[in-house]
Amino acid sequence: MGAASNFHAMDIPRMGVPDELADRPLAEQHEYLRSKFSRRTMMRGGAVTIGAVAGGVFLPGAASAATPAASFAAAPHTATEHVDGALVAPMGRHLSYGEDPRTEMTVSWQVPVAVKKPFIRIGSHAGDLSRKIPAEIRALYTPAGVGTSADHTQYYVHAKLSHLRPGQTYYYGVGHDGFDPASPRFASTVSTFTTAPSRSERFTFTAFGDQGVSYHALANDSLILAQGPSFHLHAGDIAYADPSGSGQTTDTFDARTWDQFLAQTETVAKSVPWMVSYGNHDMEAWYAPHGYGSQEARFVPPANGPDPKNLPGVYSFVHGNTAVISLDANDVSWEIPANLGLSGGTQTKWFEAQLKKFRAHGSGVDFVVVFFHHCAYCTATSHASEGGVRKEWVPLFEKYTVDLVINGHNHVYERSDVLKGEKVTKELPIGGTAYPETDGVVYVTAGAAGKSLYAFPVADSYEGNEKKVDPFASYVTQADGSKKAVTVDWSRVRYTNYSFLRVDVEPAPVGRTAKLTVRGLAETGEEIDRFVVARKVRR
Repeated sequence: MGAASNFHAMDIPRMGVPDELADRPLAEQHEYLRSKFSRRTMMRGGAVTIGAVAGGVFLPGAASAATPAASFAAAPHTATEHVDGALVAPMGRHLSYGEDPRTEMTVSWQVPVAVKKPFIRIGSHAGDLSRKIPAEIRALYTPAGVGTSADHTQYYVHAKLSHLRPGQTYYYGVGHDGFDPASPRFASTVSTFTTAPSRSERFTFTAFGDQGVSYHALANDSLILAQGPSFHLHAGDIAYADPSGSGQTTDTFDARTWDQFLAQTETVAKSVPWMVSYGNHDMEAWYAPHGYGSQEARFVPPANGPDPKNLPGVYSFVHGNTAVISLDANDVSWEIPANLGLSGGTQTKWFEAQLKKFRAHGSGVDFVVVFFHHCAYCTATSHASEGGVRKEWVPLFEKYTVDLVINGHNHVYERSDVLKGEKVTKELPIGGTAYPETDGVVYVTAGAAGKSLYAFPVADSYEGNEKKVDPFASYVTQADGSKKAVTVDWSRVRYTNYSFLRVDVEPAPVGRTAKLTVRGLAETGEEIDRFVVARKVRR
């Protein structure tokens, strides 16, 4: 979505990164695109965001403090300058926890054109939205020729809320000049969110990866909402605006796919924090050297990671007795090396420090859940297992007895037995219980959220359709990109249809056993897998 201009797609042909750059680091691909779409070339059309002219992606706060025209350079007149704000409805609302989920929440949304003075209203009930807080617009510009879309600007709006009360449900509405959710005319746009509790209590969260925009994606969203989750984890490959998945901008890239995705997801994400990690399809080379410039415009996850500027998808948060850590596997991926080594090792150092903190006596944390995109253990034929993840992070999962690892990348559901040192330490049948402190780690691939499905080299085996198979052949991607053949005896559950993960967290007093009950649920709502992760409470 964006303002009209006299810059036509015919001025510059559709263009992606040349084949010879496809396997080069993302920063080189970004530099190539920026040199092709120089300031002079873009200014020719007379509709460029300030951020694009300055060499950045967006200018936080610039549009929120000025008229719509101030978001453009060399644009004496645009179609949005005189738009009546009452005719522009906010869309694509999505939530994210702040660094402390008990007291902080970020509310984000989108508007189809530039608006004046965006804000959020919040209160304890629908009839009391008296507290009004200014919001920030981040304008994201994509010129004609970058992928398939025409010259356009997308407008993402964010309001960071703090000093909230733990375990409190709040009513909120978002608006701008001319559109006030406190008005009876727009009262139907008011929604709610609930902060994390101050003490441990039972709760549910859901997870998947690789959703995109589709009928199946929408169906999964509907089922997820019905689970009543406190939050949702999206393990990378979010919207698929970049179908290439290799960190390059190709002729098939279409930034407008994000508008469709946020509209599709709003039914859940407007009331349930939608916590993202980034996958290979989320690296969009045009916007920034690391590929995440566009994601910084769309999402505001907690900024407590090792390098929020270069690794915006790396963070942690604690909900009740459970710590959740989001990692960026693009930094360690041998299969798709566009961002390999991006952090220079700082991500892994930060990750270990987080694990030490959460496992320390008195932390109040029982369970540690880690989610990221590329699979540590999977046998689907398209990507299988990522050797970079196994080398960099699996030893830390085992050292600090991580309770559950959730991945996407492979568009299937697969769950391992309990593993340690790449060997099965305990078979974990459907309905079984794992004890991470003594047994090892359980890995779940939950990448069948909506995109086209992958396949396994052997038959499916899931609840109600269990099949015993002999050890079979798969592979692990190596540092040189080759595929090392391995024999697999750890694949316990395999399901090649649309699905997602539900996790029920049951705390317990000191000396008793706390539990995670993990369920794989099909798009039909049927249970395809169930197991328990148990840990004696010692805090």
